[in-house]
Amino acid sequence: MQGMGGGDCPFEFNFDAVTFKVGDTVSYRIVGSPMFEDMPFAGELLEVHEDHVVIAGDSSDRSVRYRGTRENRPNVQASEI
Repeated sequence: MQGMGGGDCPFEFNFDAVTFKVGDTVSYRIVGSPMFEDMPFAGELLEVHEDHVVIAGDSSDRSVRYRGTRENRPNVQASEI
C-alpha cells in the first residue's frame, strides 16, 4: 500500500459495486470479529450476483471462497472465515 515501504500499491481495486465483474480485485472487510474488523483484505471476485459477491479467500486455493455483501467495499461475516 502507498506509504508502506515506498512504492505504489501492487493492486488495482474496483471500488464501484455497480461495475463489479468476475476477475476484479476488491478490498473487503471481515465483520463480526474484533480481531479483523479494522483490517482491509484484498481478494478476487469469483462470482457477482445482484445482492452478493463471492470472493477468493486464498489466491492459491480457489476452493476457499467467501460470500460478501455487494457494496463498494464488501463485508464478509467472520463466520465465513
